[in-house]
Amino acid sequence: MPPEFIIQQEKMKIKVGIMGGAGYTAGELLRLLVRHPNVDITFVQSNSQVGKFLYELHTDLLGETEQKFVNEPDFSVDLIYICSGHGKTGEFLDKYPEAGDKKIIDLSNDFRMDRKEGGFIYGLPEVYKNEISKADKIANPGCFATTIQLGLLPLAKAGKLNGEIHVNAITGSTGAGVGLSATSHFSWRHSNISVYKPFGHQHLEEIQMTLKYLHKTETGFLNFIPVRGNFTRGIFASIYTNFEGTTAKARELFKDFYRQAPFVFVTDVNPDLKQVVNTNKCVLFVEVHNGKLLILSMLDNLLKGASGQAVQNMNIMFGLEEKTGLDLKAIGF
Repeated sequence: MPPEFIIQQEKMKIKVGIMGGAGYTAGELLRLLVRHPNVDITFVQSNSQVGKFLYELHTDLLGETEQKFVNEPDFSVDLIYICSGHGKTGEFLDKYPEAGDKKIIDLSNDFRMDRKEGGFIYGLPEVYKNEISKADKIANPGCFATTIQLGLLPLAKAGKLNGEIHVNAITGSTGAGVGLSATSHFSWRHSNISVYKPFGHQHLEEIQMTLKYLHKTETGFLNFIPVRGNFTRGIFASIYTNFEGTTAKARELFKDFYRQAPFVFVTDVNPDLKQVVNTNKCVLFVEVHNGKLLILSMLDNLLKGASGQAVQNMNIMFGLEEKTGLDLKAIGF
């Protein structure tokens, strides 16, 4: 990279606004953006927190910023993140037509499937990086969808998803959002696990969309059992499908596919979830057992599964180095 381009990157400041700043994904986004070297946070909107300091709600931001929540967006920005929840992005674009002229990264599911209607690109960098670099609007992928797709993309690209695919994936409680419900309350979630939406999770459609795009033909049926975990953050997916070949060949296939992906790591050692919590990493492990390929895929649902991937997409959109602002440390213990 020429030195003058590096200097230009260092001087770039992206004026950013956030719609729906009170939730988990917005809080995580703020933690990343307040320290991002190329970002100025212009506004953080919230219907419920207007006039309060950001740190009054997101208490870990104490000492990081003196900004307050506002009621209305400021369209002097370069980019708007929408963290307002599912169903709200279309309403926002209808209410504020001027937003259509701004770059947008939507963290809801509003345009993941119907993205052509709104001019959105699906924001999975490991597949669509070139399209993201030219895009004005990004539909950020879902957390389960990211975890499972990253576990299956190399097989899809190689045309090796002809048999049934079985997925069991457990997620932390933050995946349910900040609003309380019977199944997200601490006293119910603690020391407890449960299955929900078996074979019918809302992320299935976007997963299959990308797999078919790479596979070029119909893939085998995807069986997905989502599980609520008794921990706060992270997704751990156990995937298996038919595979003709050795463990060594499978690992070679996966490592070749992700050679240029800065946040995806294929390990030869059976991993654990804490390796990815508080990072934008996805860690993959593959191993063949009697004609079945076992794939373990894990990431932090609030980072690579949401806000971290949103910042990664912003970096790509504005021509920044992809890892800028995302040099994060795993918790370890």
